Amino acid sequence: MARRNKKGRDITGIVVIDKPSGHSSNHVLQQVKRLFDARKAGHTGSLDPLASGVLPICLGEATKLSGYLLDADKEYAVTCKLGITTDSGDADGEVIDERPVPEFDDADLQQILETFIGEQDQVPPMFSALKYQGQPLYKLARQGKEVERKARRISIYAIELLDCNQDSFTLSVRCSKGTYIRTLVEDISHKLGTGGHVTMLRRTRVAGYALSDAVSLEQLTERREAGELEALDEQLEAAENALPDWPMINLDEADSKTLSFGQAIQVEQDFKCANVRLFDQHEKFMGLGEMSPDGVVKPKRLFVAAV
Repeated sequence: MARRNKKGRDITGIVVIDKPSGHSSNHVLQQVKRLFDARKAGHTGSLDPLASGVLPICLGEATKLSGYLLDADKEYAVTCKLGITTDSGDADGEVIDERPVPEFDDADLQQILETFIGEQDQVPPMFSALKYQGQPLYKLARQGKEVERKARRISIYAIELLDCNQDSFTLSVRCSKGTYIRTLVEDISHKLGTGGHVTMLRRTRVAGYALSDAVSLEQLTERREAGELEALDEQLEAAENALPDWPMINLDEADSKTLSFGQAIQVEQDFKCANVRLFDQHEKFMGLGEMSPDGVVKPKRLFVAAV
């Protein structure tokens, strides 16, 4: 049987979406893929349906960068409603516990927040996309099942108290990959002597992309319906800008060809870094490489063609 041709354009780049609350990340991904008529698309880590904010969508060859963007640090704004605990840790869940909220002030809360700064172990919630024996935990949770989860090492770099009253607080949190903000909020509320759940969660930054870089689905839809495909494509960020902390290596024609065949090369650089961005003799982005301390560069994720 002949292989069926995939539909869509061979378009490469990253579009930063301001994901609306109430939609799954996969729903947003499929909408973006359709609007751009892209052959291939992938997102860089799911946001809860309740959550909104920065969601980079990779198109075409840029999907090869998705896993590395997933590993990037993130920043959130979150509001916690005190006194009520839900099974999911957010306002979409069922209430499982209610407790009175003890009196406290900003200074009391600030003191508690400081104890959460730094590296720590965090147990992922049951309502998460992590899998147990091939089954997503959230599906098991919806069946009323709970399984043991291993704690994971995370880092909280900064917590800023944005607002506080007697039954809620709002924070800005800068953290490492793998951090569950719902769990963090619950843990903070427990240290206050009560319970709590997330009522608002907004991702404000990830992998160098901020809300100021984001575009809404409504804006993209309007341009597509107006037939402004070129204006739509102008929203794409260049793939080579996705990992600004990774050093650049510019290659000559011979080294570019060697790497394209999957072979390592020797370079002389002032820096020693494990991860690098590779550019060919025409200054076109080739993809990602890994450099050893002695200057040997191996291809890691190369694009089919320079873009």
